[in-house]
Formats: sequence, C-alpha cells, structure tokens
Amino acid sequence: MDEAGSTPSPTPPGAISPYGEGLFGTKGNTVKARKVLIGIAALGLVAVLAGCSAARDTGTAGSTSNKGALVGVAMPTKTSERWIKDGDAVKADLERLGYKVDLEYGDDKIPQQVQQISNMLTKGAKVLIIASIDGTALSDQLDQAAKSGVKVIAYDRLINGNKNVDYYTTFDNYKVGVDQATSLLTGLGILDASGAETGKKGPFNVELFAGSPDDNNATFFFNGAMDTLKKYIDNGTIVVKSGQTGFTQVATLRWDPATAQKRMQNLIASTYSGGAKLDGVLSPYDGLSIGIISALTSSGYAADKLPIITGQDAEAASVKSIIAGQQYSTIYKDTRLLGKEAVKMTDDLLNGRTPQVNDTKSYNNKVKVVPTFLFQPTVVTKENYQKVLIDSGYYTPADLK
Repeated sequence: MDEAGSTPSPTPPGAISPYGEGLFGTKGNTVKARKVLIGIAALGLVAVLAGCSAARDTGTAGSTSNKGALVGVAMPTKTSERWIKDGDAVKADLERLGYKVDLEYGDDKIPQQVQQISNMLTKGAKVLIIASIDGTALSDQLDQAAKSGVKVIAYDRLINGNKNVDYYTTFDNYKVGVDQATSLLTGLGILDASGAETGKKGPFNVELFAGSPDDNNATFFFNGAMDTLKKYIDNGTIVVKSGQTGFTQVATLRWDPATAQKRMQNLIASTYSGGAKLDGVLSPYDGLSIGIISALTSSGYAADKLPIITGQDAEAASVKSIIAGQQYSTIYKDTRLLGKEAVKMTDDLLNGRTPQVNDTKSYNNKVKVVPTFLFQPTVVTKENYQKVLIDSGYYTPADLK
C-alpha cells in the first residue's frame, strides 16, 4: 500500500521493477506478477485493518482516559450536619468536573459502609474517597481496590492497618486538641486572650470527654488536649474530680451525643452530688457538647451559668449555643477546603498527575506513612463567630437565628 492506502499500480512491461528483475523482467511474467502483487496488497490490507482493529480494541479496553469516570464517596453518617455538607459539596464539585459520583452514607454501621464500598468497586469506581466509620474495618475492600488499580483517598479520618491508602486530607488534628484545651484554659481565666498565664491558680474542677475509639482522629484530639492541660493538672490548677483521665475511660463510641449525655449525668450524680461545682468540660465535638449541656441543665445548672464547654465542627446548633452564652467555644474546620482538596486529588489521579501534599511524616496508619494534605483549624467563640463564620460565607445570619 502507498501512503494514501491504495494498491500500487503494476510496473509497465519492460520497466525495471523496484522489487527486482525476477518479477517484472520479462513480458511473459507480467500476468503472474500482477497476481502476486494483488495477493501481497490484499495481505497488506488485511494486516493494516487488523492493526487498526487492534488499536481500537486497545483504546476501548485499556484506555487511560477517565473522562466521566465514576468516583465513590463514602461518608460515615447523617447524624452530624457536617458530614451531609461534606458529602454534598464533594459530589457537586466532582460532577462539575464531569465525573459520575456514587455518594453513600454508612449510618454509623460498619457492615453497611463495607458493603457500600464493595458495591462502588463492583460498579467500576476509579477512585474512592472514604471517611471511614471504623478505620480498621476496610482492609478487604482496600485490597480489592488496589488489585483493580483504584486509588483510595482517606477523607478527614485516617484508614489504618492497610498499605493501600494512597492519600489523606484532613485538618491538623493534634492542633485541634491543643486549641480545644487552650480555649478551655482561656474560658476558665487561666490564660488571657493572648495565651499568657493570668496567675489564677484555681483549683478548677474539669471533666474530660474524648471521641470514638475506632476513629483515629479521636486520639490526636485527646493527645493534643492532654499535652496542653498536663501542666495545669500536675500543679493542681485543674482538678479532674472523677479521676477519669485515660482515653479509654473518657472515649465516646461513635461520637454519640446520647452516650455523652448519659455519662455526664452519671458524673454529676456520682462526683458532684455533694455540691461541688463543675467549672469546665473538655468536649471534642459539638454533638457531644449539646448532650453534655442537656445533662447539666436537667441536673439543675442554669442555662446562663454553665461550665466552660468546648466543641468542634462549628455546627449551627452549637454556634447558636455559643451566641446564647451556653457553649463557650468550638473548633471551626472549613470543610469546604477539605472537600475541594479531595476533589483536586481525585482529578489529579484520574489525569495522571501526582497530588500535592504538605505532610509526609505525621500520619502513620500502622503500615505506612500516608502522604497528607493538612489544613489548619480555627477557634470560634462569641467574640469572633461573626468574622470567622458569617463574613467568610460559611453561614448566613439567618442560619444562626
């Protein structure tokens, strides 16, 4: 075949063939030569067509193009408004980029989330974004994902015990705990607004709460807080009257507000029934804070004279409580940034780019250090909620009425 793909014209009789004299050298061989050439051309055409077909098959079955690819997004629960907002935002941003999205909520049920992720893989998801319920319960699914070439991004909660966690995006969770403890100290008057010690010696009665033991973040929060409070516990400025200072003693399974409320009620009945005053509560999450406040008010504490109570996630109910002077503080994590980073990581992976990270040392999932992109948290109180939450567009004034 020539460059245009047509069969070449036979060489005229008597001409010297470019293939050698043996084919066209004499008039008697011309007809035979034509037949041979036609056969060669036909074989060539078949080969080219076969090659074209093979190229088309490769393009279909082995293509690296991920336009319109399916992305699985697994969120842990709808009981917290932040997870609903996270899921909706990630889905919308992925769809704006042209991807299909399978968004599922695990309802705090480990088997349900496990099955959801298995289904995502069966449907052909190319990337999984997972905010796990239990960071150790997904090994089979992660192994299956790796065998299929599916990348896994751990979202806010680190997935532990498996090498097939490719990336992680979260906030600086140790600093979240430091900030919670610092705001508790500020609310008690031990520190001033600049973080300097005021000289107040207390003693202040404080009780401690921690998050779910199956959530890797919970230990980061607790360790950051306890490292900050240790000095004041050791010198007697803060007294944990119940004596419950270990993580396992104060952990709250599944971050359940009702569990926190019941434990607070038990603490009041067992430790503060003799008239001792509770001055502060280290709470790691707004949902727990609401449960703790319910326990306190039902036990006789006035709504406008509650202990200093911390929180996390800047949920609307808790921000309203802060404005009303009940909950003292919360930790704001702009999950819009977190969601956009997960989407950016996904888009990079689906287009052959290496996602950007800013931490390659901190987050060891017991098998590997997972490359991580970290964001910084912000303490919110009654004094700065307007600037931090409303002026930034996270909430409207109507959201907090």
